[in-house]
Amino acid sequence: QVQLVESGGGLVQHGDSLTLSCAAHGLSFGAYAMGWFRQALGKEREFVAAISWNGGSNSVAESVKGRFTISRDNAKNTVYLQMNNLKPEDTAAYYCAAGILSMAVAGGSELYDYWGQGTQVTVSS
Repeated sequence: QVQLVESGGGLVQHGDSLTLSCAAHGLSFGAYAMGWFRQALGKEREFVAAISWNGGSNSVAESVKGRFTISRDNAKNTVYLQMNNLKPEDTAAYYCAAGILSMAVAGGSELYDYWGQGTQVTVSS
């Protein structure tokens, strides 16, 4: 059974940093591209960042470019999202996802096969 377990969310202040982790269980982690998406209350889920199976390439949404960094450790079956200079508009539930896809189409949520349950990030002003 495949499980993606996010952690690291919380309540922070504007300008703070936070690192999210997503641990994968039950899948060949190194074969999958990994993505992060977020969904704010009352809004649609949106793409945040993705990283290729070997970490050699990535894709980052314009809204977070320069502030968020995605990385992975295949030895630990874990993908990370380092978030710096957080803003109130970053408040959302953050989800990790796994799929076999290229970075060219990483923003397409429908292309991912597995999803985590999400972790809440709240940024106060």
